[in-house]
Amino acid sequence: MSLATATTHTIREGAFGNGTHLSCRACGAKSPLGPFYACMECFGPLEVGYEFPTITREQIEAGPKNIWRYQPLLPVPVDVASFPNTEPGYTRLIDAQNLARELGLRKLWVKDDSGNPTHSFKDRVVASALSATRELGLKVFACPSTGNLANAVAAAAARAGIRSVVFIPKDLERPKIITTAVYGGTLVAVDGNYDDVNKLASEIAGEEEGWAFVNVNVRPYYSEGSKTLAYEIAEQLGWRIPQQVVIPVASGSQLTKIDKGFTELGKLGLVDATDYKIYGAQATGCSPVAQAFRDGYDVVKPVKPDTIAKSLAIGNPADGPYVLDVARRTGGVIEDVSDEEVVDGIQLLARTEGIFTETAGGVTVATLKKLIETGQLDPDAETVIINSGDGLKTLDAVADRVGPKVTIPASYDAFVKAGLQ
Repeated sequence: MSLATATTHTIREGAFGNGTHLSCRACGAKSPLGPFYACMECFGPLEVGYEFPTITREQIEAGPKNIWRYQPLLPVPVDVASFPNTEPGYTRLIDAQNLARELGLRKLWVKDDSGNPTHSFKDRVVASALSATRELGLKVFACPSTGNLANAVAAAAARAGIRSVVFIPKDLERPKIITTAVYGGTLVAVDGNYDDVNKLASEIAGEEEGWAFVNVNVRPYYSEGSKTLAYEIAEQLGWRIPQQVVIPVASGSQLTKIDKGFTELGKLGLVDATDYKIYGAQATGCSPVAQAFRDGYDVVKPVKPDTIAKSLAIGNPADGPYVLDVARRTGGVIEDVSDEEVVDGIQLLARTEGIFTETAGGVTVATLKKLIETGQLDPDAETVIINSGDGLKTLDAVADRVGPKVTIPASYDAFVKAGLQ
């Protein structure tokens, strides 16, 4: 926890909705709600704890067609929707019959989060972090990022009319650099990988007052936004939990919060508390969690990333140990796939379902395929996979594989000679 983030700002009543405290994920110690992110007892990570009132399906269904329909389940005030924000969420859940048939699955759905305002799931977590930033009286909206988060933070700050400062590795994909810089905030390229960028952000958060690094010192509130993926999947399936979910793993926060979301829905009686398995997907060039899972370890050994899946290239994932816990508790698996398999996965999803995913989605599709082929995933169980971003952000991954089949003169004869009838 940084003293620099602790301001004299008075937090209004109800600023964090039904959130009542922060709880340490390591030792369970409780802390008050505020600009805190590390346990004072053991320095473990903090997350938001709640006291939920009775919440009904009808109450949720009457809400807006974005994540604020789940306001009672998030650490945000009841009037959160009245403040300028990008209004993410309520993205498509696609019945992927073609892909299911090709892979030999009985029932497969794709939760397509490329439909969010900046075309990735990061708009969800950033919206939650923006609310906390405003309620805590912080003035600079910032993040270290592998790309998608940079887009989301810059866009949300522009919409809210506050200053943004975004830090990225200098070798980030060009489309992600452009789609961050276009929003007019301050974009800083750092000579290093994501873990170097994240270390710098942590140092700045510890020294600069009034800065909200969404995935550092505002992380307890930020990460809760990923729960809305679980809420939407369950609601879109007719208020039930799927039997299997395959999720890409970078920091691991998305996977652990989807699990938390399903658990909360069951406890609140919004769905039947049925069993489910959660699977994690990584690229082999940055697969510390998958390796720890295979080795039977409870800790994750950091690695130096070397993969085309840059949005998942976090060599020292903060939530890695908790990902292992979720996979083992639910009976799932953490698996990894090569860069070549990642590109195959991108093309497979595009060819079968008309969805152009970024490299992270290629990791997820390729991992799904591998899990089926190795007998680690039940092909007869209803399965959901997460498409976390848009392929237009990672064009280089497929650029040398796709293009015109043939080039012909502008004549019908040429068309016929080419055998295109």
